[in-house]
Amino acid sequence: MKGAPDREGAGVGRLLLIALPFTWLAVFFLLPFLIVLKLSFSESALAQPPYLPIVEWVEEAGELYLTVRLRVQNYLTLLSDGLYLAAFASSLRIAATATVLALLVAFPIALGMARCRPQVRPFLLLAVMLPFWTSFLIRVYAWMGILKDDGFLNALLLWLGLIDRPLVVLNTETAVLIGIVYSYLPFMILPIFANLEKHDPALLEAAVDLGCRPWKAFWRITVPLARPGILAGCFLVFIPAVGEFVIPDLLGGADTLMIGRTLWLEFFTNRDWPLASAVAISMLLVLVVPIVLFQRHQALERLR
Repeated sequence: MKGAPDREGAGVGRLLLIALPFTWLAVFFLLPFLIVLKLSFSESALAQPPYLPIVEWVEEAGELYLTVRLRVQNYLTLLSDGLYLAAFASSLRIAATATVLALLVAFPIALGMARCRPQVRPFLLLAVMLPFWTSFLIRVYAWMGILKDDGFLNALLLWLGLIDRPLVVLNTETAVLIGIVYSYLPFMILPIFANLEKHDPALLEAAVDLGCRPWKAFWRITVPLARPGILAGCFLVFIPAVGEFVIPDLLGGADTLMIGRTLWLEFFTNRDWPLASAVAISMLLVLVVPIVLFQRHQALERLR
């Protein structure tokens, strides 16, 4: 009989523990999402705030009626206006390119960290995470100084005699790719390193003993076993890169077309909050698809 209250108390404790993160998500994610979703079905207006309510009371013949007006024109504009389609396509292309480049840079670094002596690994991890201790905005501003016409990069190349005139890098798509790869590189390194660190070196030794060449053992053993870490790193880089605003705005200039910058212009320059909300909801739906596919892949991997 004494055990029953203890079990009930433990059940209440587990319920509260589970309820806390769900409450956090509901307040700081679900509620803002519902507000933006509501705005996406409203109509723009020259008012404060700059949109018309979708639910209001209307008086007709002395009686009050509750009316709901859902405007889908904002979503139709996204499908018919080439600017938004081009912004979505450009964002996906730049994010995918940056993800591939980040993977090519991060995998050798993570592999070297995983195969070095255990005493050295904490210092290498610290070196990877050290940029997080500096403001993201300051790091992007630093790249502006490096990539400008009279910046450090052109000065170094001119001093080495590799070029005879400064390269135009700043305010180009190349600068955006450099900024994204640099800023999100730790998100690619850490998941891959966490996966590679768990690999048993005896597998590669056995492959070599059986006559397998090192590069072949790498592609047939190391890469397949590191696939979960690679997928996690790719999603951690690709998803925020699609909606990136600061890097394209500072390093890409006016000619760089990405959906995050378009979203900012609609909200704060054009003050078309309903259309901007429709852009935000559409971008979220585009990003949810790879997340669902990744979770499904992970679930299938666990069943095997």
